[in-house]
Amino acid sequence: MNLSWLDDFLALAATGNFSRAAEDRHMTQPAFGRRVRALEEWLGTELFDRSSQPVRLTATGEWFHRVAHDLLAQVARVPGDARAVAEASSNRLRFAATHALSFTFMPGWLRSLEAHTTGARIQLESDMLQRCEALIAQGKVQFVVCHVHAQAPGRLHAEAYPSVQIGSDMLIPVSAAGTNGRPLHLLESGASPVSLLTYSTESGLGRILHETRHSALEKIAKQTPFTAHLASVLKTMVLDGRGIAWLPQSLIADDLAASRLVPAASDAWFVDLEIRLYRDRASMGQAAEALWQVVRQTDYSIPGEVVAKASPR
Repeated sequence: MNLSWLDDFLALAATGNFSRAAEDRHMTQPAFGRRVRALEEWLGTELFDRSSQPVRLTATGEWFHRVAHDLLAQVARVPGDARAVAEASSNRLRFAATHALSFTFMPGWLRSLEAHTTGARIQLESDMLQRCEALIAQGKVQFVVCHVHAQAPGRLHAEAYPSVQIGSDMLIPVSAAGTNGRPLHLLESGASPVSLLTYSTESGLGRILHETRHSALEKIAKQTPFTAHLASVLKTMVLDGRGIAWLPQSLIADDLAASRLVPAASDAWFVDLEIRLYRDRASMGQAAEALWQVVRQTDYSIPGEVVAKASPR
């Protein structure tokens, strides 16, 4: 039996009309009719009463209607089940992380877990937040690491993916420093518009910034000469003296320490961030599940330190 015959059968059962069902299945009516007849010959009985219009299911057809749905549902589950079997004993750890965290946070965080990942094959995909969310939804990664703010919950929060906070960060409005060490650009109301270098709508950090500071920024005269997906690109433009951008502290710590970048506004404009690890809702396999348990029992509340929590009794 050809599995596509099941879809043909269900299309005809839904419409009761050979012509419309053939159109829905993107084939000619004669070809469609031959496929339905082939299914009936394989079963050894008629599934449709063709003496009425629209055609109706026979008693056997009514029974097979349920069987067809069950068979297609089982077939649809096969790839996922096969991956689950393969993952059960897999030592692969597959992460997706936003670009900024891939460069700054992930190397040190993974290094802190080396005792628990010995022998594991680690794969890291670096991309924009929307793409990272899609990768875990498609089962292509087991974990996503991203910035999070309560005022800008993302897709993974909305779809109830389990998560745990594994770090903290902060968005800071910064400018290049002038020769006197003061910011070349200041975020303040005035006659001259402030030059803001902004994130695109696809950016996770851009979404957070919009939800947390948009209302306040509406009160400031500004121009937005440059937009980019990536914080690293905005950082380059800020260092070149082009304006102000909100950048993750984790990305610019060295530049702040060297006074290449300086805050361009008071700390009331800073945005506190969580760094969260999201996991797949399905079973992930032995290595990934073991890592998840370790992370859940680790205290990340002390900046720069990783402390093992007491296991719950």
